[in-house]
Amino acid sequence: MARINLLPWREEARRERQRQFVYSLIGTLVLGAVLVLLVGAFFDQRISDQESRNQRIQVEINRLEKRIERIAELERTRDRLISRKQIIESLQASRSLTVELLDKMAKTIPVGITLTNVRQQGLVLTLLGTSQSNARVSAYLQSLEGMDLFVNPELEYVRASQNPPNRFETYEFAIRVKLDNQRGQEDEAEAGAEPAGAG
Repeated sequence: MARINLLPWREEARRERQRQFVYSLIGTLVLGAVLVLLVGAFFDQRISDQESRNQRIQVEINRLEKRIERIAELERTRDRLISRKQIIESLQASRSLTVELLDKMAKTIPVGITLTNVRQQGLVLTLLGTSQSNARVSAYLQSLEGMDLFVNPELEYVRASQNPPNRFETYEFAIRVKLDNQRGQEDEAEAGAEPAGAG
C-alpha cells in the first residue's frame, strides 16, 4: 500500500490561510484608515464652515455695535440740543414776560407814586417806593389787583419817610406781589409752538 504525505499540502493550506488573514487585516486597516480620513475631512469641513459662519456673524455683530454706538452718540447729541432748545425757549419766554412786566408796571403806577426799587425772587416781586399819601398806596394796590399778570398783591408797610425825596411824597411803602405762574407757562408754550409753526 502506497503512503501519501499530506503534510506539505496542509502546510501550504495553513500558509494560504495566514496570507488571506494578513491580506484581510491589511485591507481592514486600510479601509479603517480611509474611513477615519473621510470622517475627519467631513468634520474638518463642517468645523471650517461653522468657523466661517462665526466670523461672518462676528463681523456683523461688530458692524451693529458700531451702529449702536453711533445711535447712542446721536441720542446724546439730540438730548443736548433739546436741553439747549428748552433753555432758549425759557429765556425767550422770560424776556417777553419781563417786557410785559415792565410795561404793565408802568401802566399801574398812579400819579403821586414813585417806585424807587423793584426786587424779584422767582415769581415774587417786592415794590419799594414813595407816595404822597396812604390813599395813593391803596389806589396802587387796587391797580395791581386789576392786572392779570399780578396775583395777590400785599402791602407790607406804609409809613412816614424819615428822609423824603421831596416835600410832596412823604410816605414810603413796600408791596409784595406774585407773578401769575400760569401766564409764564402759557408764554413758554407759545414760544415753543412758534418754531414748529414756522417749520
